[in-house]
Amino acid sequence: MDAQRTFGEPILEVKNISLAFGGVKALTDISFDILKGEVRAIIGPNGAGKSSMLNVINGFYHPQQGEIWFDGQKRQNLKPFQIAKQGIARTFQNIALFKGMSTLDNLMTGRYIHMHSNIFSQALWWGKAEREELQHRQRVEEIIDFLEIQSIRKTPVGRLPYGLQKRVELGRALAAESKLLLLDEPMAGMNLEEKEDMCRFILDANDQFDTTIALIEHDMGVVMDLSDRVVVLDYGRKLADGSPDEVRNNQAVVDAYLGVSHA
Repeated sequence: MDAQRTFGEPILEVKNISLAFGGVKALTDISFDILKGEVRAIIGPNGAGKSSMLNVINGFYHPQQGEIWFDGQKRQNLKPFQIAKQGIARTFQNIALFKGMSTLDNLMTGRYIHMHSNIFSQALWWGKAEREELQHRQRVEEIIDFLEIQSIRKTPVGRLPYGLQKRVELGRALAAESKLLLLDEPMAGMNLEEKEDMCRFILDANDQFDTTIALIEHDMGVVMDLSDRVVVLDYGRKLADGSPDEVRNNQAVVDAYLGVSHA
């Protein structure tokens, strides 16, 4: 990433978050922010608390301590669908698509939070519901073109290879037109060519759609190439926070990945 890029105010602030399941501490006193327009990576060894942090941000988990501030306002304990309506979209480590539905229909589900007509007019496909769906369909078609998946628009996603399913899931998240996009290991299980494609789409989404992105990723080459800033977690605590170069040269981070910091 270009080290000279500049960003806006924080769109998300995580303040002193602690999360425990019974006697097991998943996160302890974690604080960091995500600036408008940046690509922010959350990394760490297995079991570091990365997915737990994403689950706190989008409302699957509610922490015992700490605050989440989004778009300048302190957030209450909202449910995931309420947080989605506020402007936070998400992909998952394990693909969460409707396997029997087409690519187009899966992307249309990402538009649901923007639909305002009632269920009866939607069922009849009449009046406002018809006009609204046509507008949403146009937006989805733009995303299909952006992701270069025109050839599979009518294909049930369960028939698609893994890499294309991951691309469809990214498309569904983009269809929500969120302010903040959370990507949980978007390149897990991909081959080199698929990773290169996904990197390109993430960077283009950040640039063309002005989407702020936070991602979890284990491939350090990908993280260093994609990210503007990196926060490192280890055993549920924040270990480091800074530019890719600062993190790469941090001895505590190196030790954590080599497994020597807790020897």
